[in-house]
Amino acid sequence: MSKLEALLKEFCPNGIKYDTFGRLIETGQITTITPAIKVKNNDYLITGSVPIISQEIEYISGYCDFEDTNIPNGEYICFGDHTEYFKYANFAFVQGADGLKIFRVETLTISTKYIYYALSAFYKRHDNYERHFKYLRDCKIPVPPIEVQDEIVRILDNFTELTTELTTELTTELTTRKKQYEYYRDLLLSFDESIKYKPLSTISDISTGSHNTEDAVEDGEYTFYVRSQEPLKINVCDYDEEAILTAGDGVGVGKVFHYVDGKYALHQRAYRIHPTTNDIFGKYLYYYFVTKFPDYISKKMFEGSVPSIRRPMLNDFEIAMPSLEVQKRIVNVLDNFDAICTDLGIGLPAEIEKRKQQYEYYRDKLLTFKFDDETIFSDRQTDRQTDRQPN
Repeated sequence: MSKLEALLKEFCPNGIKYDTFGRLIETGQITTITPAIKVKNNDYLITGSVPIISQEIEYISGYCDFEDTNIPNGEYICFGDHTEYFKYANFAFVQGADGLKIFRVETLTISTKYIYYALSAFYKRHDNYERHFKYLRDCKIPVPPIEVQDEIVRILDNFTELTTELTTELTTELTTRKKQYEYYRDLLLSFDESIKYKPLSTISDISTGSHNTEDAVEDGEYTFYVRSQEPLKINVCDYDEEAILTAGDGVGVGKVFHYVDGKYALHQRAYRIHPTTNDIFGKYLYYYFVTKFPDYISKKMFEGSVPSIRRPMLNDFEIAMPSLEVQKRIVNVLDNFDAICTDLGIGLPAEIEKRKQQYEYYRDKLLTFKFDDETIFSDRQTDRQTDRQPN
């Protein structure tokens, strides 16, 4: 019998109680922290001393010197209001100027690190079609005795360390390949003065979508592109075309790009760029746009409380127009190189994805318990009773 099995037998022989994250907040076991000041994009420093945590995928988004506005030393759970990314912090930091929410555990009967692991496992499974705090509040997670929580944390910490060691070398090699790819991509898409350029508005149709994130459905028929790298699903088709898609505002500006050829729906604050001339291949336009646009928009982007792109910025962006034969050769080379660097079905990306899936499998197994029906806390009694009915 393992130590975890022995603890479960000793402390909870009848099963584990489940609670909602929202109720843990309402009962004061977890509190929400709201800093008075949030760092802005132009406050990010290369040599700053205080780490910045935002809702982007990076664990630490940057650094600053705002020592008087940081979150003090302690244990925290951080959640991006419109993302799936949970972060655990046990150090002082500054909140980035986006939709980050910060939580602190206020009781000795709950482990902060355990709640972080539990949320990471159960939130995505619970509502994988929507990333929003209102769904996080309803997320049901198991809350065993602290002795069981601590043992699960110990196991997952060790497994995380092992997984990290195994993937570091793979990731380092993949990073090198991506740098090689970017180098040759930039070289291929750099032209001399003999090549003509045209404004994007003269070779494409540009517009935004019409949907909000809340319009997404879990098993929708069509792909719904929002302002993040991960698309959602929806039952409405807005377009059937070849297009380049990019975020119009938020943290994805200059970072989120999609190439699509088929039916899709689009968020109201994301742009579609549909080629309207036979002088350019859509895939070539995509590669050129992804390569050149981030630097261009960083110099022209409107930065208020949220970074955003204005339509004239897109209209005036100039596209190099080599011959179709040259465009085709560039696309063939970059398609092959891109597959080596990003395709989860082959090579290093596949091996890294396998490690991730292995970790998530064992994490979910550790966090799956028998219900203790007498101690399930939920404000949704009807939902709870329905959940326990046999299929």
